[in-house]
Amino acid sequence: MQTDIVQQPLFYLFIAVTILISLGYSWGKRRNRRIYLSAFDAITRVIQPKDQQFTNIGGLTGYHANFVPHKNRYIRRLDATITMLPRQSWLYYPVSRLIRRFDRLFLAYHLSPKAAGVLKEGHLIEKGYSRFAGASIENEDILTRETIDWGGLTFFFYYQDQQIRARLEQLREQMGEPGPLRHVALVPEQDRLFVFMIPRIGQVEHVIATVTHWFTELVESRLPSRQERH
Repeated sequence: MQTDIVQQPLFYLFIAVTILISLGYSWGKRRNRRIYLSAFDAITRVIQPKDQQFTNIGGLTGYHANFVPHKNRYIRRLDATITMLPRQSWLYYPVSRLIRRFDRLFLAYHLSPKAAGVLKEGHLIEKGYSRFAGASIENEDILTRETIDWGGLTFFFYYQDQQIRARLEQLREQMGEPGPLRHVALVPEQDRLFVFMIPRIGQVEHVIATVTHWFTELVESRLPSRQERH
């Protein structure tokens, strides 16, 4: 009886599928680990935190981190959340690829108390990403919108005034190409800057370094000068 089962073609097919699933799990686990470590290492190099905390929020596909900068007068904390495609599951991965399309890295820059209240609303958002759930702009109806071509992609400027529009244009020039960047959002109600990007290995550090430098300069430029304070 056992000999008959071993000789059946379906038995060999079952063995082959089992091996492929096992290999896929190992490959996917290593790939996702490489992606999130690359992203968090890039943040660490730029922020140079004096304190950091990491939390697993989704098995092999989700992690959250908090970074407290060592030297930054205006940014008190940077939160980072990365969610990845389930590469370890070759049965579900194609479906997830079709629905979610890509890995996601969300950043939230929290202003320090001394910089609170200096922001005005503005967004630089890629057209395709703007259609995703969670990417909506609450105050879209009261902001000025402008369409631009950037690196072969269509982006929208949303801005509260021309000064913020000029600052967003400055970020675009400093970035050069959008790369994995898809959304930058200045949200004055929360005293935060939100950033969304695709965490492509080797491309995260340039985005974070550029955005962090740009945001620090923006905040500093909107603070009262020492002479005005005195």
